[in-house]
Amino acid sequence: METRAKQRVALSAYFFLSGICFSTWASRIPTIKTFFNLNEAELGTILLAMPITSIIGLPISGWLVSRFDSRLPLVVSFVFFSFALAGIGYATTTFTLVLAICMFSFFMRILNISMNTQSITLQNKYEKRVVGSFHGLWSTGGLTGVAFSTVMVRYDISIQIHLLIISIITLIVALMAFKFTLKNDKSPSGNKLIFGKPDTFILYLGFIIFFAALCEGGMFDWSGVYFKEVVKEDVFTYGYLTFMASMALSRFFSDRFSQAIGLHKTYILSAVLIAAGILIAVLFPYFWSALFGFCLVGFGTAPVFPMTFSLAGTSKKYSAGMAISIISTYATIGFLIGPPFIGYLAHAFGLQRSFIVFIITGLMFIPLSYAFFKYQDRNPNS
Repeated sequence: METRAKQRVALSAYFFLSGICFSTWASRIPTIKTFFNLNEAELGTILLAMPITSIIGLPISGWLVSRFDSRLPLVVSFVFFSFALAGIGYATTTFTLVLAICMFSFFMRILNISMNTQSITLQNKYEKRVVGSFHGLWSTGGLTGVAFSTVMVRYDISIQIHLLIISIITLIVALMAFKFTLKNDKSPSGNKLIFGKPDTFILYLGFIIFFAALCEGGMFDWSGVYFKEVVKEDVFTYGYLTFMASMALSRFFSDRFSQAIGLHKTYILSAVLIAAGILIAVLFPYFWSALFGFCLVGFGTAPVFPMTFSLAGTSKKYSAGMAISIISTYATIGFLIGPPFIGYLAHAFGLQRSFIVFIITGLMFIPLSYAFFKYQDRNPNS
Protein backbone atom coordinates (compact mmCIF):
# COMPACT_ATOMS: atom_id res chain seq x y z
CA MET A 1 0.00 0.00 0.00
CA GLU A 2 1.40 3.42 -0.95
CA THR A 3 2.26 5.93 1.78
CA ARG A 4 -0.59 8.34 1.14
CA ALA A 5 -3.08 5.45 1.24
CA LYS A 6 -1.73 4.33 4.64
CA GLN A 7 -1.94 7.89 5.90
CA ARG A 8 -5.52 8.19 4.67
CA VAL A 9 -6.53 4.94 6.39
CA ALA A 10 -4.86 5.99 9.66
CA LEU A 11 -6.50 9.42 9.62
CA SER A 12 -9.82 7.83 8.71
CA ALA A 13 -9.52 5.71 11.85
CA TYR A 14 -9.15 8.83 14.00
CA PHE A 15 -12.18 10.51 12.44
CA PHE A 16 -14.21 7.32 12.87
CA LEU A 17 -13.16 6.82 16.51
CA SER A 18 -13.78 10.47 17.36
CA GLY A 19 -17.30 10.16 15.97
CA ILE A 20 -17.93 7.07 18.09
CA CYS A 21 -16.79 8.80 21.27
CA PHE A 22 -18.76 11.99 20.69
CA SER A 23 -22.00 10.25 19.77
CA THR A 24 -21.63 7.92 22.73
CA TRP A 25 -21.59 10.93 25.03
CA ALA A 26 -24.38 12.77 23.21
CA SER A 27 -26.66 9.73 23.03
CA ARG A 28 -26.51 9.26 26.80
CA ILE A 29 -27.42 12.87 27.65
CA PRO A 30 -31.03 11.82 28.45
CA THR A 31 -29.59 9.24 30.87
CA ILE A 32 -27.50 11.93 32.55
CA LYS A 33 -30.52 14.26 32.68
CA THR A 34 -32.55 11.59 34.46
CA PHE A 35 -29.74 10.45 36.80
CA PHE A 36 -29.06 13.98 38.07
CA ASN A 37 -32.76 14.96 37.95
CA LEU A 38 -32.11 18.02 35.78
CA ASN A 39 -34.72 20.19 34.10
CA GLU A 40 -34.10 21.58 30.59
CA ALA A 41 -32.60 24.85 31.83
CA GLU A 42 -30.25 23.08 34.26
CA LEU A 43 -29.14 20.67 31.56
CA GLY A 44 -28.57 23.59 29.20
CA THR A 45 -26.37 25.28 31.80
CA ILE A 46 -24.27 22.14 32.27
CA LEU A 47 -23.89 21.80 28.51
CA LEU A 48 -22.31 25.28 28.52
CA ALA A 49 -19.20 23.67 29.99
CA MET A 50 -18.23 22.12 26.66
CA PRO A 51 -18.02 25.20 24.42
CA ILE A 52 -16.65 27.45 27.17
CA THR A 53 -13.77 25.03 27.76
CA SER A 54 -13.25 24.73 24.02
CA ILE A 55 -12.90 28.52 23.69
CA ILE A 56 -10.31 28.48 26.48
CA GLY A 57 -8.37 25.99 24.36
CA LEU A 58 -8.09 28.42 21.40
CA PRO A 59 -4.67 29.92 22.27
CA ILE A 60 -3.32 26.48 23.18
CA SER A 61 -4.50 24.87 19.96
CA GLY A 62 -3.08 27.80 17.99
CA TRP A 63 0.27 27.39 19.73
CA LEU A 64 0.30 23.65 19.04
CA VAL A 65 -0.37 24.28 15.34
CA SER A 66 2.65 26.58 15.11
CA ARG A 67 4.96 24.51 17.33
CA PHE A 68 4.45 20.87 16.32
CA ASP A 69 3.42 18.62 13.47
CA SER A 70 -0.27 17.81 13.89
CA ARG A 71 0.30 14.11 14.67
CA LEU A 72 1.67 14.66 18.21
CA PRO A 73 -1.29 16.78 19.42
CA LEU A 74 -3.51 14.27 17.60
CA VAL A 75 -2.51 11.24 19.66
CA VAL A 76 -1.99 13.01 22.99
CA SER A 77 -5.38 14.71 22.82
CA PHE A 78 -7.08 11.43 21.90
CA VAL A 79 -5.64 9.69 24.97
CA PHE A 80 -7.07 12.30 27.34
CA PHE A 81 -10.26 12.55 25.27
CA SER A 82 -10.98 8.85 25.83
CA PHE A 83 -10.13 9.10 29.55
CA ALA A 84 -12.59 11.97 29.89
CA LEU A 85 -15.34 9.97 28.19
CA ALA A 86 -15.00 7.24 30.80
CA GLY A 87 -14.92 9.92 33.51
CA ILE A 88 -18.33 11.25 32.41
CA GLY A 89 -19.83 7.82 32.97
CA TYR A 90 -18.41 7.55 36.49
CA ALA A 91 -19.36 11.08 37.62
CA THR A 92 -21.56 10.97 40.73
CA THR A 93 -21.93 14.70 41.43
CA THR A 94 -22.63 17.65 39.16
CA PHE A 95 -19.15 18.99 39.98
CA THR A 96 -17.35 15.85 38.80
CA LEU A 97 -19.70 15.67 35.79
CA VAL A 98 -18.84 19.22 34.71
CA LEU A 99 -15.14 18.55 35.33
CA ALA A 100 -15.21 15.47 33.09
CA ILE A 101 -17.21 17.33 30.41
CA CYS A 102 -14.68 20.19 30.46
CA MET A 103 -11.79 17.76 29.98
CA PHE A 104 -13.71 15.98 27.22
CA SER A 105 -14.39 19.26 25.39
CA PHE A 106 -10.89 20.71 25.82
CA PHE A 107 -9.12 17.74 24.28
CA MET A 108 -11.81 17.28 21.64
CA ARG A 109 -10.97 20.76 20.33
CA ILE A 110 -7.27 19.93 19.97
CA LEU A 111 -8.18 16.58 18.42
CA ASN A 112 -10.54 18.13 15.86
CA ILE A 113 -8.04 20.78 14.78
CA SER A 114 -5.27 18.18 14.47
CA MET A 115 -7.47 15.84 12.41
CA ASN A 116 -8.72 18.56 10.08
CA THR A 117 -5.22 19.98 9.61
CA GLN A 118 -4.06 16.54 8.55
CA SER A 119 -7.05 16.15 6.22
CA ILE A 120 -6.35 19.44 4.41
CA THR A 121 -2.65 18.55 4.01
CA LEU A 122 -3.48 15.04 2.80
CA GLN A 123 -6.02 16.37 0.31
CA ASN A 124 -3.17 18.20 -1.44
CA LYS A 125 -1.71 14.78 -2.30
CA TYR A 126 -4.86 13.84 -4.21
CA GLU A 127 -6.34 15.22 -7.42
CA LYS A 128 -9.84 15.34 -5.93
CA ARG A 129 -11.62 16.48 -2.78
CA VAL A 130 -11.32 13.95 0.05
CA VAL A 131 -12.14 16.04 3.12
CA GLY A 132 -15.84 15.19 2.91
CA SER A 133 -15.06 11.47 3.10
CA PHE A 134 -13.20 12.00 6.39
CA HIS A 135 -16.20 13.81 7.83
CA GLY A 136 -18.33 11.01 6.45
CA LEU A 137 -16.29 8.57 8.49
CA TRP A 138 -16.73 10.78 11.55
CA SER A 139 -20.49 10.57 11.02
CA THR A 140 -20.25 6.82 10.40
CA GLY A 141 -18.41 6.54 13.68
CA GLY A 142 -21.18 8.61 15.22
CA LEU A 143 -23.74 6.29 13.70
CA THR A 144 -21.88 3.28 15.08
CA GLY A 145 -21.74 4.89 18.50
CA VAL A 146 -25.46 5.65 18.52
CA ALA A 147 -26.30 2.14 17.30
CA PHE A 148 -24.23 0.66 20.12
CA SER A 149 -25.83 3.10 22.56
CA THR A 150 -29.25 1.97 21.38
CA VAL A 151 -28.34 -1.61 22.27
CA MET A 152 -27.00 -0.48 25.67
CA VAL A 153 -30.21 1.45 26.40
CA ARG A 154 -32.40 -1.37 25.10
CA TYR A 155 -30.80 -3.89 27.47
CA ASP A 156 -30.46 -1.42 30.35
CA ILE A 157 -26.64 -1.52 30.48
CA SER A 158 -25.27 1.08 32.89
CA ILE A 159 -23.72 4.24 31.50
CA GLN A 160 -20.52 3.48 33.45
CA ILE A 161 -19.91 0.17 31.69
CA HIS A 162 -21.04 1.56 28.33
CA LEU A 163 -18.67 4.54 28.31
CA LEU A 164 -15.77 2.52 29.71
CA ILE A 165 -16.08 -0.08 26.91
CA ILE A 166 -16.02 2.63 24.23
CA SER A 167 -13.11 4.44 25.89
CA ILE A 168 -10.89 1.34 26.06
CA ILE A 169 -11.61 0.07 22.54
CA THR A 170 -11.17 3.43 20.80
CA LEU A 171 -7.95 4.18 22.70
CA ILE A 172 -6.36 0.87 21.68
CA VAL A 173 -7.23 1.38 17.99
CA ALA A 174 -6.04 5.02 18.04
CA LEU A 175 -2.64 4.03 19.41
CA MET A 176 -2.31 1.32 16.75
CA ALA A 177 -3.10 3.80 13.94
CA PHE A 178 -0.75 6.52 15.20
CA LYS A 179 2.44 5.32 13.49
CA PHE A 180 0.82 5.66 10.06
CA THR A 181 -0.38 9.26 10.47
CA LEU A 182 0.96 12.11 8.34
CA LYS A 183 4.37 13.51 9.35
CA ASN A 184 6.11 16.85 8.78
CA ASP A 185 2.95 18.84 8.02
CA LYS A 186 3.78 21.98 9.98
CA SER A 187 3.38 25.01 7.71
CA PRO A 188 6.43 27.33 7.48
CA SER A 189 4.22 30.45 7.43
CA GLY A 190 0.80 31.74 8.40
CA ASN A 191 0.95 30.18 11.86
CA LYS A 192 0.51 33.33 13.90
CA LEU A 193 -2.88 34.70 14.89
CA ILE A 194 -3.12 38.28 13.61
CA PHE A 195 -5.15 40.60 15.82
CA GLY A 196 -6.94 43.68 14.57
CA LYS A 197 -9.42 43.94 11.72
CA PRO A 198 -10.88 40.46 11.03
CA ASP A 199 -9.93 38.85 7.73
CA THR A 200 -13.09 39.08 5.59
CA PHE A 201 -12.45 35.71 3.90
CA ILE A 202 -12.26 33.94 7.28
CA LEU A 203 -15.05 36.06 8.75
CA TYR A 204 -17.67 34.88 6.24
CA LEU A 205 -16.63 31.24 6.66
CA GLY A 206 -16.68 31.71 10.43
CA PHE A 207 -20.29 32.89 10.39
CA ILE A 208 -21.32 30.01 8.13
CA ILE A 209 -19.71 27.51 10.48
CA PHE A 210 -21.25 29.32 13.47
CA PHE A 211 -24.80 28.73 12.25
CA ALA A 212 -23.92 25.18 11.19
CA ALA A 213 -22.68 24.52 14.72
CA LEU A 214 -25.84 26.02 16.21
CA CYS A 215 -27.93 23.54 14.26
CA GLU A 216 -25.66 20.51 14.39
CA GLY A 217 -24.78 20.93 18.07
CA GLY A 218 -28.41 21.41 19.01
CA MET A 219 -29.38 18.25 17.15
CA PHE A 220 -26.56 16.31 18.81
CA ASP A 221 -27.60 17.31 22.31
CA TRP A 222 -31.39 17.55 22.04
CA SER A 223 -32.57 15.05 19.42
CA GLY A 224 -32.60 12.23 21.98
CA VAL A 225 -34.48 14.36 24.48
CA TYR A 226 -36.93 15.40 21.73
CA PHE A 227 -37.75 11.78 20.93
CA LYS A 228 -38.11 10.90 24.59
CA GLU A 229 -40.24 13.84 25.72
CA VAL A 230 -42.06 15.08 22.59
CA VAL A 231 -42.35 11.97 20.41
CA LYS A 232 -42.73 9.83 23.58
CA GLU A 233 -40.44 7.06 22.34
CA ASP A 234 -38.89 4.86 25.04
CA VAL A 235 -35.85 3.96 22.92
CA PHE A 236 -35.01 7.64 22.58
CA THR A 237 -31.85 7.13 20.48
CA TYR A 238 -33.85 6.39 17.31
CA GLY A 239 -34.06 10.07 16.35
CA TYR A 240 -30.36 10.70 16.91
CA LEU A 241 -29.56 7.45 15.08
CA THR A 242 -31.56 8.54 12.02
CA PHE A 243 -29.97 11.99 12.04
CA MET A 244 -26.45 10.52 12.21
CA ALA A 245 -27.18 7.86 9.56
CA SER A 246 -28.39 10.50 7.10
CA MET A 247 -25.40 12.71 7.84
CA ALA A 248 -22.94 9.83 7.39
CA LEU A 249 -24.47 8.72 4.09
CA SER A 250 -24.56 12.26 2.74
CA ARG A 251 -20.96 13.05 3.64
CA PHE A 252 -19.60 10.18 1.57
CA PHE A 253 -21.19 11.78 -1.49
CA SER A 254 -20.80 15.44 -0.53
CA ASP A 255 -17.39 15.93 -2.22
CA ARG A 256 -18.65 14.55 -5.53
CA PHE A 257 -22.02 16.29 -5.21
CA SER A 258 -20.56 19.72 -4.41
CA GLN A 259 -18.16 19.40 -7.36
CA ALA A 260 -21.09 18.60 -9.63
CA ILE A 261 -23.44 21.45 -8.68
CA GLY A 262 -21.01 23.90 -7.07
CA LEU A 263 -20.36 24.87 -3.47
CA HIS A 264 -22.79 27.80 -3.46
CA LYS A 265 -25.74 25.71 -4.62
CA THR A 266 -24.82 23.03 -2.07
CA TYR A 267 -25.05 25.58 0.74
CA ILE A 268 -28.49 26.66 -0.51
CA LEU A 269 -29.71 23.06 -0.74
CA SER A 270 -28.46 22.42 2.80
CA ALA A 271 -30.47 25.37 4.07
CA VAL A 272 -33.66 24.15 2.38
CA LEU A 273 -33.29 20.58 3.67
CA ILE A 274 -32.67 21.70 7.26
CA ALA A 275 -35.64 24.06 7.28
CA ALA A 276 -37.97 21.48 5.72
CA GLY A 277 -36.85 18.69 8.04
CA ILE A 278 -37.28 20.68 11.24
CA LEU A 279 -40.65 21.98 10.08
CA ILE A 280 -41.90 18.43 9.51
CA ALA A 281 -40.63 17.24 12.91
CA VAL A 282 -42.24 20.21 14.71
CA LEU A 283 -45.60 20.16 12.93
CA PHE A 284 -45.93 16.38 13.00
CA PRO A 285 -44.24 15.15 16.21
CA TYR A 286 -44.98 11.49 15.58
CA PHE A 287 -42.53 8.64 15.23
CA TRP A 288 -42.26 8.22 11.44
CA SER A 289 -42.74 11.86 10.51
CA ALA A 290 -40.16 12.99 13.08
CA LEU A 291 -37.74 10.35 11.81
CA PHE A 292 -38.20 11.61 8.26
CA GLY A 293 -37.70 15.19 9.39
CA PHE A 294 -34.51 14.34 11.26
CA CYS A 295 -33.34 12.45 8.17
CA LEU A 296 -33.67 15.60 6.04
CA VAL A 297 -31.83 17.64 8.67
CA GLY A 298 -28.99 15.10 8.60
CA PHE A 299 -28.70 15.39 4.81
CA GLY A 300 -28.78 19.18 5.08
CA THR A 301 -26.15 19.64 7.78
CA ALA A 302 -23.74 17.02 6.43
CA PRO A 303 -21.81 18.95 3.74
CA VAL A 304 -21.46 22.28 5.57
CA PHE A 305 -18.53 21.53 7.88
CA PRO A 306 -16.32 19.71 5.33
CA MET A 307 -17.01 22.31 2.63
CA THR A 308 -16.22 25.19 4.95
CA PHE A 309 -13.05 23.60 6.33
CA SER A 310 -11.87 22.95 2.75
CA LEU A 311 -12.48 26.59 1.82
CA ALA A 312 -10.64 27.74 4.96
CA GLY A 313 -7.65 25.65 3.89
CA THR A 314 -7.31 27.83 0.75
CA SER A 315 -6.69 31.01 2.79
CA LYS A 316 -3.77 33.08 1.52
CA LYS A 317 -3.29 34.78 4.88
CA TYR A 318 -3.20 31.79 7.23
CA SER A 319 -1.88 28.25 7.14
CA ALA A 320 -4.51 25.50 6.92
CA GLY A 321 -4.11 24.63 10.60
CA MET A 322 -4.44 28.21 11.80
CA ALA A 323 -7.40 28.96 9.49
CA ILE A 324 -9.18 25.87 10.78
CA SER A 325 -8.37 26.85 14.35
CA ILE A 326 -9.89 30.31 13.82
CA ILE A 327 -13.13 29.18 12.19
CA SER A 328 -13.37 26.38 14.76
CA THR A 329 -13.70 29.15 17.34
CA TYR A 330 -16.82 30.38 15.54
CA ALA A 331 -18.07 26.80 15.60
CA THR A 332 -17.33 26.61 19.30
CA ILE A 333 -19.36 29.76 19.94
CA GLY A 334 -22.20 28.17 17.96
CA PHE A 335 -21.96 25.07 20.12
CA LEU A 336 -21.78 27.40 23.14
CA ILE A 337 -25.02 29.19 22.29
CA GLY A 338 -27.04 26.43 20.62
CA PRO A 339 -27.64 23.62 23.14
CA PRO A 340 -28.15 25.82 26.23
CA PHE A 341 -30.26 28.29 24.24
CA ILE A 342 -32.54 25.45 23.18
CA GLY A 343 -32.66 24.35 26.81
CA TYR A 344 -33.77 27.78 28.03
CA LEU A 345 -36.34 28.15 25.23
CA ALA A 346 -37.64 24.64 25.95
CA HIS A 347 -38.00 25.47 29.62
CA ALA A 348 -39.94 28.63 28.77
CA PHE A 349 -41.99 27.60 25.72
CA GLY A 350 -41.64 23.82 25.36
CA LEU A 351 -39.06 21.73 23.52
CA GLN A 352 -41.18 21.34 20.41
CA ARG A 353 -41.44 25.10 19.80
CA SER A 354 -37.78 25.67 20.63
CA PHE A 355 -36.72 23.58 17.61
CA ILE A 356 -37.99 26.37 15.31
CA VAL A 357 -34.64 28.07 16.00
CA PHE A 358 -32.97 25.47 13.78
CA ILE A 359 -35.07 26.60 10.80
CA ILE A 360 -33.66 30.10 11.16
CA THR A 361 -30.06 28.92 11.57
CA GLY A 362 -30.30 26.70 8.50
CA LEU A 363 -31.71 29.44 6.30
CA MET A 364 -28.79 31.72 7.25
CA PHE A 365 -26.55 29.68 4.92
CA ILE A 366 -28.24 31.33 1.94
CA PRO A 367 -27.28 35.01 2.48
CA LEU A 368 -23.92 34.18 4.07
CA SER A 369 -22.75 31.87 1.27
CA TYR A 370 -23.92 34.43 -1.31
CA ALA A 371 -21.87 37.15 0.42
CA PHE A 372 -18.80 34.90 0.71
CA PHE A 373 -18.67 33.82 -2.94
CA LYS A 374 -19.36 37.36 -4.10
CA TYR A 375 -16.41 38.55 -1.99
CA GLN A 376 -14.22 35.72 -3.30
CA ASP A 377 -15.00 36.66 -6.91
CA ARG A 378 -14.02 40.27 -6.24
CA ASN A 379 -10.89 39.39 -4.26
CA PRO A 380 -9.32 36.25 -5.84
CA ASN A 381 -6.04 36.75 -3.95
CA SER A 382 -7.59 36.89 -0.48
